Amino acid sequence: MGKKIAVINGPNLNLLGTREPEIYGSVSLEQIVKQLEKLASSHGYSIVHHQSNSEGELVDAIQKAGLECAGILINAGAYTHTSIALHDALRGVKKPAIEVHLSNVYRRESFRHHSYISPVAEGIVAGFGPHSYDLALQALLQILESKPKKG
Repeated sequence: MGKKIAVINGPNLNLLGTREPEIYGSVSLEQIVKQLEKLASSHGYSIVHHQSNSEGELVDAIQKAGLECAGILINAGAYTHTSIALHDALRGVKKPAIEVHLSNVYRRESFRHHSYISPVAEGIVAGFGPHSYDLALQALLQILESKPKKG
């Protein structure tokens, strides 16, 4: 199976680099994933990336990650604030997950202040632009590497 980490991105994140660069920056999702692949590789992990604008596809990606991956980084985009289905999927797979946001959601509209992901995540990294993903991966790696080895 190998050691894999799922990176799951929700709606509109495929537009990174061109969508509202004053909020989200000018780095593309592809560039973020390439950076994560380098960092993960240095710890003996590979990245499995999935982006979708469809809630059901994201649920499927979480369930697949639960079977194949050691942990999950998730930026559910707007579904963070609306999706009980994503919450239930993450809770159901019982894998450590880190919630990621490029912007500081608490400095934005009040509807972004509630997350259905946070209660089932190990933690949240927000507000550091593309670097949020690196910080989240570092946190997840620390969690995974501190787990007692089964043997």
